[in-house]
Amino acid sequence: MRFQDKVVIVTGAASGMGLLSSQQYAREGAKVVLTDVNAEAATAAAESISKCGGEAIGMAVDVSNYADVEKAVASTLEHYGRIDVVLNSAGGSPLRICRCEGGFDQMDLSALDWGVDVNFRGPIYFSRAALPIMIKQKGGVIINMGSVDGVTGTSGDLVYSACKSGMIGLTKSLALYGAPHGVRACCVSPGPVLTRAAMANMKTPLGRAAEPEEVTSLILYLSSDEAAFITGTNYSIDGGRSCGGRD
Repeated sequence: MRFQDKVVIVTGAASGMGLLSSQQYAREGAKVVLTDVNAEAATAAAESISKCGGEAIGMAVDVSNYADVEKAVASTLEHYGRIDVVLNSAGGSPLRICRCEGGFDQMDLSALDWGVDVNFRGPIYFSRAALPIMIKQKGGVIINMGSVDGVTGTSGDLVYSACKSGMIGLTKSLALYGAPHGVRACCVSPGPVLTRAAMANMKTPLGRAAEPEEVTSLILYLSSDEAAFITGTNYSIDGGRSCGGRD
């Protein structure tokens, strides 16, 4: 119960790593605010956590809209009185999600904007909205979800890679800014994770993709008091993929 009475906001919480992290935070005692652009899915996920004995609420939030973000933070504060952890998990490949044909040179600008807005603007917005509260309460943790593609670069999805690389710089800067106030920031950069079947075909030196729980275990550790002396660092959890040797 590392998060007993702690309050955690998770973005992109209706599916994938965001959902699994939310469930695990709740199992360890956290009051979890699940935010997602899909209002029905966020509410259903929160209700499922509550039925299992956890405490959770779901909120509709477009992370690229600061008014939405600010409202979610204010509502969390109204419900629970504090914010201890923000997990910036919302994101995804604009080429895949926006169903772009061709590569970066043929990318529709609306898909490019979506990629930047969700993968990078959203974490900046949530950090900006939550940080004053964490500073006032003299403690808090911001966890940013990066990617192995942000460490190595890729020609496959240039915008996604660039945004995830930016998450590492954002994390370092947040760590420096927050340190005098007891606020930590860490970045977790997974390689292929079995949240989608296609990930199983992505090669790693260890010969497999990660189980989702392997990644969420790291996220929860870095969010907890066990990691109280860790800040500003990016953690690759990629089966050695960032070391090279993909072929």
